Amino acid sequence: MMNVSEAVATRRSIRAFLDKPVDRAVLERILEKAQRTASGGNTQPWHGIVLTGDPLRRLLDRVAEDVPKGRAAFAPEYHVYPPELDRNYEARRFGVGEALYAALGIPREDKMARLMWFARNFQAFGAPVLMLAHTPKYMGPPQWSDIGMWLQTIALLLREEGMDSCFQEAWAVYSPQIREVVDIPEDHIFFCGMAIGWGDREDPVNTFPVPRAPLDEAVRWEGWD
Repeated sequence: MMNVSEAVATRRSIRAFLDKPVDRAVLERILEKAQRTASGGNTQPWHGIVLTGDPLRRLLDRVAEDVPKGRAAFAPEYHVYPPELDRNYEARRFGVGEALYAALGIPREDKMARLMWFARNFQAFGAPVLMLAHTPKYMGPPQWSDIGMWLQTIALLLREEGMDSCFQEAWAVYSPQIREVVDIPEDHIFFCGMAIGWGDREDPVNTFPVPRAPLDEAVRWEGWD
């Protein structure tokens, strides 16, 4: 069985999945374990809706109706990226996007091909399971941090089972459409989707390098000899 270090090292955003079902019992076991995720004051502010089969197809079909409308159909409930994102943060975001399209052989000038590929977000990249995460609207940044830890815990437990995932904040742009077909409480904010399944680890979109910043850009040491 995979240890934690191996799970961390092999977890990546998977954007191509095998046509292989996910066992509900395995997923329930993972989610039960993930309930041990740390949260401030033990608030456990995370909520998830796990879709597969017909409910998932209804969601994908509904969103597909509005994908051709482009940004005119977008109505996110929060900024996926800060409008003022700059410097290294923006460079990393831009860089991973360019690496993805390079791996797919889609040049920068082929805007239509890039848009068509981006639309695969809203097919959950072919994953058989999509989990939608939401939380009460009054929750603040500390609780959103807790939700992030919960999602990461799920991702690592999926790796332990040999499965994969992709965190998809892109789904946030279609919050109204999602609410039409999925029962998310009105007093909750929709956060993100999480595609879940068996990753096609040989597909080029799952093999390109995703560099991480060196440790000294993220951590400063004080009081150490």
